[in-house]
Amino acid sequence: MRRLHGRRAIVTGAARGIGLACARRFVEEGAGVLLVDLDHETGAAATGQLAAAGGTVAFHEADLARPDAIDGVVEAAIRALGGVDALVNNAGIVQRSDFFDLGLEDFDRVLSINLRAPFLLTQAVARRIRDQGGSGAVVNLSSINAVLSGPDALAYSVSKGGLNQLTRHCAIALARYDIRVNAVGPGTIVTEMAANFGLTGEGVRAALERTPMGRLGQPAEIAAVAAFLVSDDASFVTGQIVYADGGRLGLNYSLPINS
Repeated sequence: MRRLHGRRAIVTGAARGIGLACARRFVEEGAGVLLVDLDHETGAAATGQLAAAGGTVAFHEADLARPDAIDGVVEAAIRALGGVDALVNNAGIVQRSDFFDLGLEDFDRVLSINLRAPFLLTQAVARRIRDQGGSGAVVNLSSINAVLSGPDALAYSVSKGGLNQLTRHCAIALARYDIRVNAVGPGTIVTEMAANFGLTGEGVRAALERTPMGRLGQPAEIAAVAAFLVSDDASFVTGQIVYADGGRLGLNYSLPINS
C-alpha cells in the first residue's frame, strides 16, 4: 500500500521503538520522513537503514525539552523534504518515583517533553501547513496511562492525560484549516520504555493478566494505526484517541494466563 505517497512527515522520538516503527511504516507507504531524536548515533543509524531501503529520509537531532529547538525541527523538515504535511508526536519519557520523592525538576522535564513539546510542534507544523494552503494530520502518542495510573508514574500519567485533551482541543481549533489531530493510546508494547516502566519478569505477567488478547503489543502494530490516522482513509476522523491495547481498558479484573 502507498497511502502516504507524497506526504512529508516529522516523527519525533524516532531512533527506536514506536517512533522508529512509525517512520518505517510511513516510508513503506510512500512518505518522506524526518526522524527526530536526541540520540544522534542511534537516530542517524536508523535513518541510514531506511535510506538504504529506498526511503526518502533525513535525521535531525533535537532536545525537545528546549522550546528553542522546535523551529529547528520544522526548518529541518522543510530543507530535507520540501515541506511538512504530517507530524507524529511520539517522543516521551517516564520518571518512576515514589510520590513524595518526585522532584519538581523531574516533573517539569517529563511534562516538557511529553506535553509541552507536542503543543509547540503542533502549533509550528500547523502554521506551516496553513501557510502552504494544504491539508495535514497530527498524531499524538498517548497511552492507556492517560486513563489508568499507578503509584510511581505520576508525571507520566498526568502528561498523557493532558495530551489527550490537547488532541481534542487542537482538533477543534485546526479543523477549519483541514488539519486533523488524533492520538493513539498504546497498551503494553515491547519497547525499551516499557522495560523501564517495569516490563520485566513479574511485570510481564501482570501486563498479560490485564490484557484480554493475552499477549504484548508490537511497535509495528501501533505504527499501523498511526499510518491509518494520517492517511485519507481517516479523512473524517479527528479529535479521537484510538486505544490499541489488546482490550485492556475494558477489563476490570485479572485473567489467568498460561505460565
